[in-house]
This record gives sequence, C-alpha cells and structure tokens, in this order.
Amino acid sequence: MTALPEPGQLLTIADYVALGEDDRYRLELEEGKLLMVPSPEPEHNLVALGLCYQLRAQLPRELVAVPDVDVDLQLTPEGGPATVRRPDVIIVRRDEIERRKAEGGILRASGVLVVVEIVSPGTRRTDYRIKRGDYEDAGIEQYWILDPNPPVSMLALRLTDELGYVDNGEASATFTTNSPCSLTISLNQLD
Repeated sequence: MTALPEPGQLLTIADYVALGEDDRYRLELEEGKLLMVPSPEPEHNLVALGLCYQLRAQLPRELVAVPDVDVDLQLTPEGGPATVRRPDVIIVRRDEIERRKAEGGILRASGVLVVVEIVSPGTRRTDYRIKRGDYEDAGIEQYWILDPNPPVSMLALRLTDELGYVDNGEASATFTTNSPCSLTISLNQLD
C-alpha cells in the first residue's frame, strides 16, 4: 500500500486504485474521502461465505457471487471525487469480471446486479440508510440487507424508475426471488 493521502485530499478512482491493498486497512471511498472501516468479525465472514456457497450453486454461468470486493459506484465523471464501496457480497455479470481482468482497476456498478450488506452492530445505520442511497444512486437493481441476528432475516429492495428502491418485504427462514434469476436462500443455514 502506498502512503495514505493528505487529509482533505479528494481521491479519484485512479488515486484509490494506486493505494493498493494492505492487510492492516479495509478501505472505502465516499465522495473522494477515504474511509477506514473496521474488518468484519469472523461470524460475519462465515455468514457471507455461507451465502456465497448457496448462490454459487444456483447462479447461471454468466453470473458470479463475489465476497468483499471493491465496486466503483460510478457516481461522478471519470477523474472526479469517486465513491467506492466494498459490499459483503455482490452478484455480478461474469463479463464485468473479465473486463476488470483485461483492463485492470476495479469492478463497476454497471456490471453489478445485486449488492448484499450483512448488518453488524456498528453498521446498521450505514447499511440501512447511507449505503442504500449510494447503491440506489448507482442504479444497482437489487440491494439485500441480511441481518444475521436471530432470527436471521433478509430485506430485499428492488430499484424502480419512479420510486427508487422499493421494499420487497423481509424474509426469515427462507428467502426466494426471481431476480436476477430464480434463487432460494436458506437463511437459517447461514449462521
């Protein structure tokens, strides 16, 4: 990881990518401002891993479930102060993975179909309010908020042209959807 930017410096996608990776920090970028976010607890990661296993078994070849990866929300023109989130899990088009591999950089919101955030005690407001607005503004079709506290539940939001994200209802025990494809998630098996 290169040196952290000066306080007050607004970063672009290129600046963010140039920082590289470092095991000491988990970073996100909000309107050009670098955020250091706490690493998830092991239990949180186990829920994400369980979700990825269930998704992988059901997704068609052209879609991929990826945990803990940077996504450029594409909220500003290239070269402007950027917003990068690191969702717990995403469902992304395989061709977006291939684009990133060929061009470098990070994944783009335009290739992401579903973002999943797993609620932690310190992220509840961020997940339900701030990130909801960011993902909505980025045009991501589905935003799922998974709360691992018993009883495990999933709140599914879908993007509409008129109203932004609309609540599809909260599921417990089993979550089923037809978007982006037919999926059934056994929520009780995620803990």
